[in-house]
Amino acid sequence: MIDVTAAEEIADDARARSNVARLAAAQALTGANSAVIFATGSIVGATLAPDISLATVPLSMYVVGLAAGTLPTGAISRAYGRRTAFIIGTGCGMLTGLLGAFAILRGSFALFCLATFLGGLYGAVSQSYRFAAADGASAAFRPKAVSWVMAGGVFAGVLGPQLVQWTMDIWPPYLFAFSFMVQAAVALVAMAILAGVDAPKPAPSDLHGGRPLLEIARQPRFIAAALCGIVSYPMMNLVMTSAPLAMKLCGLSVSDSNFGIQWHIVAMYGPSFFTGSLITRFGAPKIVALGLILEGVGSAIGLSGITAMHFWTTLIVLGVGWNLSFVGASALVLETHRPQERNKVQAFNDFLVFGMMAVGSFASGQLLANYGWSTVNMVVFPPVLLGLAVLAFASFARRRRSRTVAEFADPGI
Repeated sequence: MIDVTAAEEIADDARARSNVARLAAAQALTGANSAVIFATGSIVGATLAPDISLATVPLSMYVVGLAAGTLPTGAISRAYGRRTAFIIGTGCGMLTGLLGAFAILRGSFALFCLATFLGGLYGAVSQSYRFAAADGASAAFRPKAVSWVMAGGVFAGVLGPQLVQWTMDIWPPYLFAFSFMVQAAVALVAMAILAGVDAPKPAPSDLHGGRPLLEIARQPRFIAAALCGIVSYPMMNLVMTSAPLAMKLCGLSVSDSNFGIQWHIVAMYGPSFFTGSLITRFGAPKIVALGLILEGVGSAIGLSGITAMHFWTTLIVLGVGWNLSFVGASALVLETHRPQERNKVQAFNDFLVFGMMAVGSFASGQLLANYGWSTVNMVVFPPVLLGLAVLAFASFARRRRSRTVAEFADPGI
């Protein structure tokens, strides 16, 4: 029986590895699409918006789409399978590019905001790639699968800005119009890659099985995982989106800003090549805690000075901290549900994370403009401390429950 089980795990991991390769490639392509939006959104917005104060609204609409798409992605995956959700997502990605180009050509701010919202829906679907990589994999391989898919973001950080650089002036005077046409083509390539993912439709018994979502969400382990994700991603996004403008206000050049953001993206996704192995060796809670601490350290560096080196170091440390805490929190979520519960639980987790991120996206610009760069960094500390406290409580509760089960199982008692 043990040999049969081991053979089944090996076969499942072989299937998972094939999926990981496709999902990592799709992660790179989808990330490139979002990089195009973030590289051009505020510039196009400033050109098309009726008021310059609305220039960043297209980027906020992307984040709103990211939050709005999480629960529908889970529902579609649960009813029709993950592959169907992936195809619908890439379809939204193609519409993003086509509608974005049309909006620039027609000079329509409203259409451009709709295009970035659709880009957010595509991004919401891509957030489920990391969970899809773990489907059917052995417990030992799951953290590595999640981590390797996230590593695709390294290539997205390189590909996205290059797409903009190569294509932005092809249709003068319509800056970036052709960039969005290319973005649509990239989404089509991602669709072809994802069509080969081995993600069958759930069995009928899986559609109605499992515990109620509220019961799962009350688990200390899930509360800790979701809260750490909520702290990790929005706090990183708050500092990252504020940094370029803060650098400009401090008299630094645009090239300094671009250099910092580029290495921030590398720091966000580069550690993914080994984060999974760290989680397997030390456990997800310790890696999440280390990541949150690094996010706090990054903000502390941001408070210590306003030179280019201070900004660069802040963004790099923040990126590494985000990777460890977010990938670790994702691995924690995988420990809180049964197979038939995965789609609704994972979608609910992402809804909480990106819903809070959407709120923070609208607040970040005002926070920097009204209170300054130091306040942006100081805001990070209370959520980080809360995340660490809840994580410690959940780990304590788990150890206590394990001891209680062991005592009752001891025949000597």
